[in-house]
Amino acid sequence: MHLTKLILKSDPQKIDEVEFFVKNFAQDLHINEDLYPNILISVTEAVNNAIIHGNQRNIDLDVNIELHTTEKILTIIVSDQGEGFNPSNVPDPTLDENIDKLGGRGVFLIQQLSDKVFYKNEGRTIEMKFFL
Repeated sequence: MHLTKLILKSDPQKIDEVEFFVKNFAQDLHINEDLYPNILISVTEAVNNAIIHGNQRNIDLDVNIELHTTEKILTIIVSDQGEGFNPSNVPDPTLDENIDKLGGRGVFLIQQLSDKVFYKNEGRTIEMKFFL
């Protein structure tokens, strides 16, 4: 098993660090080139949501990112220190009435690109799984 962690302050400009972190992890583990974009987009969306919606851009609060693998599964856990949320209350961005609304696209993308998604800790933690 391989484990890597990153802790970021809740500053939207820190998102570049996430990309570098995921790229290095993917290279070290020789992640399939077809799977890499799904992982990068999912992690970036989850961290963005944690910074902006979870921690409300409060730089005194952290976002924790953990990546770990077994032989066949990559698990990515992103946690914030915010109030939490109920993912079932996020509007479906593909419905006609929500097409022009901004919210919900990140959650939708993560669900489409990950093999499994779990919300824990009252919505403050998202666990994404990718089959290798």
